[in-house]
Amino acid sequence: MKIVFMGTPEFAVQTLENCIEHHEVIGVFTQPDKPKGRGKKMAPTPVKITAEKYDISVYQPDKIRKKEWVDLLKELNPDVIVVVAYGQILSQEILDIPKFGCINVHASLLPKYRGAAPINWAIANGEKITGITTMQMDAGLDTGDMLLKSSVEITSNMNAGELHDLLSVRGADLLIETLDKLEKGELDRVKQNGEESSYASMLSKEISLIDWNMSAAMICNRIRGFNPWPVAHTKYKDETLKIFRAKPIEEHETEWTNKKSGTVLTSDKSGICVMTGDGLLLIEELQLGSLKRMSAHAFLLGHEIEIGTVLGEMEA
Repeated sequence: MKIVFMGTPEFAVQTLENCIEHHEVIGVFTQPDKPKGRGKKMAPTPVKITAEKYDISVYQPDKIRKKEWVDLLKELNPDVIVVVAYGQILSQEILDIPKFGCINVHASLLPKYRGAAPINWAIANGEKITGITTMQMDAGLDTGDMLLKSSVEITSNMNAGELHDLLSVRGADLLIETLDKLEKGELDRVKQNGEESSYASMLSKEISLIDWNMSAAMICNRIRGFNPWPVAHTKYKDETLKIFRAKPIEEHETEWTNKKSGTVLTSDKSGICVMTGDGLLLIEELQLGSLKRMSAHAFLLGHEIEIGTVLGEMEA
Protein backbone atom coordinates (compact mmCIF):
# COMPACT_ATOMS: atom_id res chain seq x y z
CA MET A 1 0.00 0.00 0.00
CA LYS A 2 1.07 3.60 -0.60
CA ILE A 3 1.29 5.24 2.82
CA VAL A 4 1.54 8.80 4.03
CA PHE A 5 2.83 8.61 7.60
CA MET A 6 2.08 11.26 10.21
CA GLY A 7 3.88 11.17 13.55
CA THR A 8 6.29 13.10 15.71
CA PRO A 9 7.83 11.56 18.88
CA GLU A 10 9.98 8.51 19.55
CA PHE A 11 6.82 6.47 20.16
CA ALA A 12 5.99 6.68 16.43
CA VAL A 13 9.40 5.64 15.12
CA GLN A 14 9.00 1.85 15.29
CA THR A 15 5.67 2.05 13.47
CA LEU A 16 7.28 4.13 10.72
CA GLU A 17 10.09 1.58 10.46
CA ASN A 18 7.52 -1.22 10.08
CA CYS A 19 5.61 0.73 7.41
CA ILE A 20 8.84 1.25 5.46
CA GLU A 21 9.66 -2.46 5.70
CA HIS A 22 6.24 -3.78 4.65
CA HIS A 23 4.75 -1.03 2.44
CA GLU A 24 5.66 2.03 0.35
CA VAL A 25 5.92 5.22 2.41
CA ILE A 26 5.54 8.09 -0.06
CA GLY A 27 5.77 10.96 2.41
CA VAL A 28 6.13 11.75 6.11
CA PHE A 29 4.42 14.58 7.97
CA THR A 30 5.78 15.63 11.35
CA GLN A 31 5.76 18.66 13.62
CA PRO A 32 8.13 21.59 12.88
CA ASP A 33 11.63 21.53 14.39
CA LYS A 34 11.77 23.09 17.87
CA PRO A 35 14.56 24.72 19.90
CA LYS A 36 16.09 22.33 22.39
CA GLY A 37 18.65 22.46 25.19
CA ARG A 38 20.47 25.39 26.72
CA GLY A 39 21.69 26.60 23.35
CA LYS A 40 18.13 26.51 21.95
CA LYS A 41 19.42 24.85 18.79
CA MET A 42 16.65 23.76 16.42
CA ALA A 43 16.15 20.01 16.77
CA PRO A 44 14.35 17.69 14.32
CA THR A 45 11.67 15.29 15.56
CA PRO A 46 12.56 11.60 15.98
CA VAL A 47 10.21 10.77 13.08
CA LYS A 48 11.94 13.28 10.81
CA ILE A 49 15.35 11.81 11.63
CA THR A 50 14.08 8.32 10.75
CA ALA A 51 12.42 9.41 7.49
CA GLU A 52 15.54 11.22 6.32
CA LYS A 53 17.60 8.12 7.03
CA TYR A 54 15.52 6.37 4.36
CA ASP A 55 15.48 9.38 1.97
CA ILE A 56 11.72 9.82 2.36
CA SER A 57 10.28 13.28 1.73
CA VAL A 58 9.45 15.08 4.98
CA TYR A 59 6.82 17.82 5.38
CA GLN A 60 6.48 19.94 8.52
CA PRO A 61 3.38 22.14 8.35
CA ASP A 62 2.57 24.38 11.28
CA LYS A 63 -1.12 23.80 10.47
CA ILE A 64 -1.92 20.80 8.31
CA ARG A 65 -5.46 22.07 7.72
CA LYS A 66 -4.17 24.83 5.44
CA LYS A 67 -5.22 24.51 1.80
CA GLU A 68 -1.66 24.13 0.50
CA TRP A 69 -1.12 21.02 2.62
CA VAL A 70 -4.51 19.53 1.85
CA ASP A 71 -3.77 20.02 -1.85
CA LEU A 72 -0.39 18.31 -1.44
CA LEU A 73 -2.01 15.32 0.25
CA LYS A 74 -4.49 15.05 -2.61
CA GLU A 75 -1.59 15.14 -5.06
CA LEU A 76 0.26 12.40 -3.15
CA ASN A 77 -2.95 10.33 -3.30
CA PRO A 78 -2.05 7.72 -0.66
CA ASP A 79 -3.99 4.49 -0.20
CA VAL A 80 -3.97 5.12 3.54
CA ILE A 81 -2.70 7.71 6.02
CA VAL A 82 -1.15 6.24 9.18
CA VAL A 83 -1.20 8.54 12.21
CA VAL A 84 0.83 7.92 15.38
CA ALA A 85 1.09 10.70 17.97
CA TYR A 86 1.24 13.35 15.27
CA GLY A 87 0.09 16.27 17.41
CA GLN A 88 -2.39 17.95 15.05
CA ILE A 89 -6.09 17.40 14.39
CA LEU A 90 -6.94 16.30 10.84
CA SER A 91 -9.85 17.93 9.04
CA GLN A 92 -12.64 15.87 7.51
CA GLU A 93 -11.31 16.89 4.09
CA ILE A 94 -8.00 15.20 4.88
CA LEU A 95 -9.69 12.14 6.42
CA ASP A 96 -11.59 11.63 3.16
CA ILE A 97 -8.51 11.67 0.87
CA PRO A 98 -7.15 8.08 1.15
CA LYS A 99 -9.06 5.13 -0.28
CA PHE A 100 -8.74 3.26 3.02
CA GLY A 101 -9.07 6.34 5.22
CA CYS A 102 -6.79 7.33 8.10
CA ILE A 103 -5.66 4.73 10.64
CA ASN A 104 -4.49 5.80 14.09
CA VAL A 105 -2.34 3.81 16.50
CA HIS A 106 -3.48 4.79 20.00
CA ALA A 107 -1.70 3.76 23.23
CA SER A 108 -4.70 2.60 25.25
CA LEU A 109 -7.56 0.16 25.09
CA LEU A 110 -10.17 2.53 23.73
CA PRO A 111 -12.59 3.99 24.59
CA LYS A 112 -10.69 4.41 27.87
CA TYR A 113 -7.94 7.05 27.99
CA ARG A 114 -8.58 9.16 24.95
CA GLY A 115 -6.29 12.16 24.70
CA ALA A 116 -2.65 13.16 24.90
CA ALA A 117 -1.08 11.05 27.68
CA PRO A 118 -2.78 7.62 27.90
CA ILE A 119 0.39 5.76 28.88
CA ASN A 120 1.11 8.01 31.85
CA TRP A 121 -2.43 8.16 33.19
CA ALA A 122 -2.99 4.41 32.92
CA ILE A 123 -0.13 3.93 35.39
CA ALA A 124 -0.89 7.01 37.49
CA ASN A 125 -4.46 5.79 37.98
CA GLY A 126 -3.34 2.33 39.04
CA GLU A 127 -4.52 0.34 36.01
CA LYS A 128 -3.31 -3.27 35.78
CA ILE A 129 -3.99 -3.69 32.05
CA THR A 130 -3.59 -1.33 29.11
CA GLY A 131 -2.65 -1.80 25.47
CA ILE A 132 -2.89 -0.60 21.87
CA THR A 133 -5.93 0.12 19.73
CA THR A 134 -5.88 0.74 16.00
CA MET A 135 -8.70 3.03 15.00
CA GLN A 136 -10.42 4.29 11.85
CA MET A 137 -10.13 8.03 12.42
CA ASP A 138 -13.03 10.46 12.36
CA ALA A 139 -13.18 14.19 13.08
CA GLY A 140 -13.41 13.70 16.85
CA LEU A 141 -10.62 13.27 19.43
CA ASP A 142 -9.88 9.53 19.48
CA THR A 143 -13.55 8.75 18.84
CA GLY A 144 -13.31 6.71 15.62
CA ASP A 145 -14.32 3.09 15.15
CA MET A 146 -11.99 0.55 16.77
CA LEU A 147 -10.26 -2.01 14.54
CA LEU A 148 -7.78 -4.22 16.42
CA LYS A 149 -6.58 -4.32 20.03
CA SER A 150 -3.57 -5.77 21.84
CA SER A 151 -3.45 -5.92 25.65
CA VAL A 152 -0.39 -5.43 27.88
CA GLU A 153 -0.03 -6.07 31.60
CA ILE A 154 1.20 -3.17 33.74
CA THR A 155 3.45 -4.74 36.35
CA SER A 156 3.77 -3.27 39.84
CA ASN A 157 7.22 -1.77 39.22
CA MET A 158 6.74 -0.60 35.63
CA ASN A 159 7.14 3.13 34.95
CA ALA A 160 5.80 5.17 32.04
CA GLY A 161 9.09 5.06 30.15
CA GLU A 162 9.18 1.26 30.22
CA LEU A 163 5.52 0.97 29.22
CA HIS A 164 6.10 3.50 26.42
CA ASP A 165 8.85 1.33 24.90
CA LEU A 166 6.76 -1.84 25.17
CA LEU A 167 3.68 -0.27 23.59
CA SER A 168 5.75 1.33 20.84
CA VAL A 169 6.79 -2.11 19.59
CA ARG A 170 3.36 -3.64 20.17
CA GLY A 171 1.67 -0.80 18.30
CA ALA A 172 4.01 -1.10 15.32
CA ASP A 173 3.20 -4.80 14.93
CA LEU A 174 -0.54 -4.26 15.38
CA LEU A 175 -0.54 -1.56 12.70
CA ILE A 176 0.93 -3.92 10.09
CA GLU A 177 -1.66 -6.57 11.00
CA THR A 178 -4.36 -3.91 10.70
CA LEU A 179 -3.19 -2.78 7.26
CA ASP A 180 -3.03 -6.36 5.99
CA LYS A 181 -6.59 -7.09 7.11
CA LEU A 182 -7.79 -3.69 5.87
CA GLU A 183 -6.46 -4.37 2.37
CA LYS A 184 -8.13 -7.80 2.34
CA GLY A 185 -11.44 -6.47 3.65
CA GLU A 186 -11.20 -8.62 6.77
CA LEU A 187 -11.68 -5.92 9.44
CA ASP A 188 -14.80 -5.43 11.52
CA ARG A 189 -15.25 -1.86 12.71
CA VAL A 190 -16.54 -1.50 16.28
CA LYS A 191 -18.06 1.77 17.44
CA GLN A 192 -16.85 3.20 20.74
CA ASN A 193 -19.15 3.60 23.71
CA GLY A 194 -18.55 7.19 24.72
CA GLU A 195 -19.96 6.55 28.21
CA GLU A 196 -16.99 4.27 28.91
CA SER A 197 -14.40 6.86 27.86
CA SER A 198 -12.05 8.89 30.02
CA TYR A 199 -9.69 11.70 29.08
CA ALA A 200 -5.92 11.46 29.50
CA SER A 201 -4.98 15.13 29.79
CA MET A 202 -1.61 16.59 28.81
CA LEU A 203 1.09 16.41 31.46
CA SER A 204 2.68 19.37 33.22
CA LYS A 205 5.06 19.96 36.10
CA GLU A 206 2.13 21.30 38.11
CA ILE A 207 0.23 18.01 37.73
CA SER A 208 3.22 16.03 38.99
CA LEU A 209 3.45 17.90 42.32
CA ILE A 210 2.92 15.31 45.05
CA ASP A 211 -0.10 15.64 47.33
CA TRP A 212 1.01 13.87 50.48
CA ASN A 213 -2.61 13.55 51.63
CA MET A 214 -3.10 10.90 48.96
CA SER A 215 -2.54 7.27 49.93
CA ALA A 216 0.91 5.73 49.64
CA ALA A 217 -0.34 3.48 46.81
CA MET A 218 -1.74 6.42 44.83
CA ILE A 219 1.45 8.46 45.25
CA CYS A 220 3.53 5.47 44.16
CA ASN A 221 1.39 5.08 41.02
CA ARG A 222 1.90 8.74 40.17
CA ILE A 223 5.65 8.47 40.70
CA ARG A 224 5.72 5.59 38.20
CA GLY A 225 3.30 7.30 35.82
CA PHE A 226 5.29 10.54 35.70
CA ASN A 227 8.69 8.88 35.22
CA PRO A 228 10.63 9.87 33.08
CA TRP A 229 8.63 13.11 32.64
CA PRO A 230 7.47 15.38 34.19
CA VAL A 231 8.70 13.51 37.32
CA ALA A 232 6.79 13.51 40.59
CA HIS A 233 8.25 16.11 42.94
CA THR A 234 7.89 17.86 46.26
CA LYS A 235 9.75 20.49 48.28
CA TYR A 236 12.49 19.87 50.85
CA LYS A 237 13.96 22.98 52.47
CA ASP A 238 12.82 25.15 49.55
CA GLU A 239 14.55 22.89 47.03
CA THR A 240 12.80 20.66 44.51
CA LEU A 241 13.00 16.99 45.46
CA LYS A 242 12.25 14.75 42.46
CA ILE A 243 11.22 11.18 43.22
CA PHE A 244 11.83 8.51 40.57
CA ARG A 245 11.16 5.31 42.50
CA ALA A 246 9.26 4.50 45.68
CA LYS A 247 7.05 1.81 47.17
CA PRO A 248 4.28 1.60 49.79
CA ILE A 249 5.24 -0.18 53.00
CA GLU A 250 3.21 -1.51 55.89
CA GLU A 251 3.14 0.58 59.04
CA HIS A 252 5.15 -0.95 61.84
CA GLU A 253 5.07 1.84 64.43
CA THR A 254 1.60 2.81 65.73
CA GLU A 255 2.94 6.13 67.05
CA TRP A 256 3.34 7.32 63.45
CA THR A 257 -0.37 7.22 62.67
CA ASN A 258 -0.84 10.72 64.12
CA LYS A 259 1.95 12.31 62.11
CA LYS A 260 1.15 14.92 59.47
CA SER A 261 1.10 13.77 55.85
CA GLY A 262 4.52 14.38 54.27
CA THR A 263 6.45 13.93 57.50
CA VAL A 264 9.83 12.21 57.17
CA LEU A 265 9.79 9.35 59.68
CA THR A 266 13.06 7.53 59.04
CA SER A 267 16.03 7.74 56.70
CA ASP A 268 18.44 4.83 56.43
CA LYS A 269 20.04 2.56 53.85
CA SER A 270 16.65 1.13 52.83
CA GLY A 271 15.39 4.59 51.86
CA ILE A 272 13.45 7.56 53.20
CA CYS A 273 10.14 6.72 54.88
CA VAL A 274 7.38 9.33 54.61
CA MET A 275 3.90 9.53 56.14
CA THR A 276 1.03 9.82 53.64
CA GLY A 277 -2.72 10.24 53.95
CA ASP A 278 -3.00 6.46 54.12
CA GLY A 279 0.08 4.36 54.82
CA LEU A 280 3.81 4.90 54.51
CA LEU A 281 5.89 5.52 51.40
CA LEU A 282 9.54 4.49 51.08
CA ILE A 283 11.51 6.73 48.69
CA GLU A 284 14.18 4.65 46.93
CA GLU A 285 15.50 6.90 44.13
CA LEU A 286 15.59 10.70 44.04
CA GLN A 287 17.21 13.92 42.90
CA LEU A 288 17.51 17.00 45.10
CA GLY A 289 17.95 20.36 43.38
CA SER A 290 20.92 20.41 41.03
CA LEU A 291 22.46 17.19 42.41
CA LYS A 292 22.61 14.02 40.33
CA ARG A 293 19.82 11.46 40.31
CA MET A 294 20.75 8.66 42.70
CA SER A 295 19.47 5.98 45.02
CA ALA A 296 18.22 7.19 48.41
CA HIS A 297 20.96 5.13 50.05
CA ALA A 298 23.70 6.86 48.00
CA PHE A 299 22.12 10.25 48.69
CA LEU A 300 22.07 9.68 52.45
CA LEU A 301 25.77 8.80 52.49
CA GLY A 302 26.57 12.44 51.74
CA HIS A 303 23.42 14.31 52.74
CA GLU A 304 20.94 14.41 55.55
CA ILE A 305 17.16 14.35 55.44
CA GLU A 306 16.01 15.60 58.82
CA ILE A 307 13.57 13.37 60.65
CA GLY A 308 10.34 15.21 61.36
CA THR A 309 10.62 17.51 58.35
CA VAL A 310 7.34 17.84 56.47
CA LEU A 311 7.94 17.47 52.73
CA GLY A 312 6.09 19.95 50.58
CA GLU A 313 6.14 22.75 53.15
CA MET A 314 8.12 25.90 52.39
CA GLU A 315 10.50 27.18 55.03
CA ALA A 316 9.44 30.33 56.83
